[in-house]
Amino acid sequence: MNDEIVSLRKAKAQLSELAERAASGVDTVIAKHGRPAARLTAALASRKRVDLAMLRELTDSQQRQPESAAKAVRRLRDATRY
Repeated sequence: MNDEIVSLRKAKAQLSELAERAASGVDTVIAKHGRPAARLTAALASRKRVDLAMLRELTDSQQRQPESAAKAVRRLRDATRY
């Protein structure tokens, strides 16, 4: 476990530093009276929306496969048997 444990008092005094460390990937457990009370961790990055028109244009320009993925896997699996 790579969590750093700090007291609530220390967390209050060093919140900016702990937030920077969390953003860089170091989780911090904040303890109150010696018991874990909270966890400071990096926020999830927001996801970029997919442009569906661009995706459709891209996939429409690709060649269709001559056989389904299931048939291709079955053929490859059967070819390596025996």
